[in-house]
Amino acid sequence: MAANVQRNIDSLSIKTDLTTNPDWETVVKTRYMHDSSNHIFFRVDTSHQIEPIKINDLELGAEIIVISDYNKGFLSENDIQYICESHPLVFLDTKKVLGPWANKASFIKINDYEFRNSEKFITGKLQNKIIHTRGAEGCDYQGINYPVKKFDIRDTSGAGDSFMAALVSDFLNTSDIIQSIKSANIAASKVVQVRGVGVI
Repeated sequence: MAANVQRNIDSLSIKTDLTTNPDWETVVKTRYMHDSSNHIFFRVDTSHQIEPIKINDLELGAEIIVISDYNKGFLSENDIQYICESHPLVFLDTKKVLGPWANKASFIKINDYEFRNSEKFITGKLQNKIIHTRGAEGCDYQGINYPVKKFDIRDTSGAGDSFMAALVSDFLNTSDIIQSIKSANIAASKVVQVRGVGVI
């Protein structure tokens, strides 16, 4: 599933390397949707047994590290903490409930559902790193909302991945997180206007 973030970053002509579980192709998400409205009724993930990462074998020489953690067993909280403490620029997107293990991440992108799950555990140290995506309401960062234009939404599948890809790519070029958030909002807005898991 992290491969969708990679393919979006690749589409922006930025070289990436993907580290994931060896059997990543066996993890499939199937969405059951209404043909006319494109409303998602429910999603079924294939059963999977994922071997955890061998953290000591991980190469950390990249300019930016993006952690796209779907909480399927490949990365533990300790693994993420180790990566964030070992590299100066880590963008984290996780389905885990946030805690002190994420304190050293540079930026943390979470959606509204994930934010609500973590809200009572978010300290001031974490709060200043969080980019809270809110769908049609844009996203919040350090107490400021960055809105998006209103439009018809056809499919939200993969929008968070496209947001993260644009965020990281723009930051690589500008080192300006506010500009990067604005670019990421635009990218995610484009993707949700087409059916299926889109690419920027």
